[in-house]
Amino acid sequence: MSTGQDDDAVAARAPAGGAAEEVEDAHSGARAVARARFREQLAQWMFIVPAATYLLLFFGYPIVKNIVMSFQQYTTTTFYTGAAPFVGLQNYSRVLSSDLFSKALVTTVLFTVGSILGQFVLGLAFALFFQHRFPLGRVLRSLLLLPWLLPLVVSGTTWRWMLDPDTGVVNDALRHLHLSSSGIPWITGTSQALVSVILINIWVGIPFNTTILYGGLQDIPTHLYEAAKVDGVGPVASFRHVTWPLLRPVVSVVLVLGVVYTVKVLDIILVVTGGGPANATETIATQSYELSFQQFEFGRGAAMSNVLIVISLAFALVYLRANRRAQNA
Repeated sequence: MSTGQDDDAVAARAPAGGAAEEVEDAHSGARAVARARFREQLAQWMFIVPAATYLLLFFGYPIVKNIVMSFQQYTTTTFYTGAAPFVGLQNYSRVLSSDLFSKALVTTVLFTVGSILGQFVLGLAFALFFQHRFPLGRVLRSLLLLPWLLPLVVSGTTWRWMLDPDTGVVNDALRHLHLSSSGIPWITGTSQALVSVILINIWVGIPFNTTILYGGLQDIPTHLYEAAKVDGVGPVASFRHVTWPLLRPVVSVVLVLGVVYTVKVLDIILVVTGGGPANATETIATQSYELSFQQFEFGRGAAMSNVLIVISLAFALVYLRANRRAQNA
C-alpha cells in the first residue's frame, strides 16, 4: 500500500520537476542571450572608443582650444605662464577691421573660385578621356596622380624654381620660342603672382578631381549610353541627359571638398610667393599663419582661423543649397 502511495507521489512530483527544469533552461537561455548581447556591445565599443578618443584628442581638443584662444590675449608670454586674460571679441574686431583682412578675403575668394573651376573642368575632361580604353591608359592614369602624391613643399619649391623670372625654365622656353624677350614676372609681379599660384594649385588638385569623377563615371550603367545611341543621341546630348544627371551627386562631393581644401591652402603660397609681392597673394590662411607664427599673436591668429572655418562652411552650405534646389526643380 505504501509502495503505491510512493509511486503516486513520485508521479505527482515529476511534472513539477519538469516545469522547474524548463524554467531553469529558460533562465539559462536568457542569460546566454544577455551574455552574447553584452559581448556584441562590448566589441562595438572596443571599435568605437579608439576612434572616438582619436577624434577627441586630435580634432575636438584643438577646435575647442582654438575657440578659447580666440577670446584671449594669447601671446608667447601667456603661452608659458598659462594666464591669458579674457578679451572677449577684441581679437575678432581687430582682425575684421584691419585693411589686410578685406584684401585677403578678396584674394581668398579669387584663389578659391579660380582653383575650383580649373581643377573641376580639367579633372572632368581627364575623367571623360580616361573612360575610353586605349593603350597605356592605366599608365597615364597612374602618372596623373603624381602631383597629388608629392609633398606640397616639394611641389611649391619645384614650381618656384621653374617660374623664376631670371633663371626659370618657363621664361627660358618663352625666350627660345621668341614669345617673350624679357620674360614674365610670374612670382614677382603683383598681377601675375596670384595667377601663378592659382595655376599651381590647379595642377595639384587635378588628380583628386579626376580620380573621384572617374569613379563616378564608372558607376553609370553602360546600357543607358547604348539606349541613347540607339535613339540617335549625340555625345553632347548624351553627356547632358545621361552623364551629368547621374554624376551630379559625385560632383557635389568633389566641389564641396575642393572648396574646403582650397580655402585653407597654405604650403603652396608660402613656398612660392610667401604672400607677396605687396600682399598680392595674401589669403586668410596665410594671414592667420603670419599672425600666429611670425607675429606670435596667437589669439588673433586663432580668431582669423575661426573666420576661415566659417567662410569655408558658408561656401559649402551655399553650394549644397543651390544644388538641392536644382535637383528639386
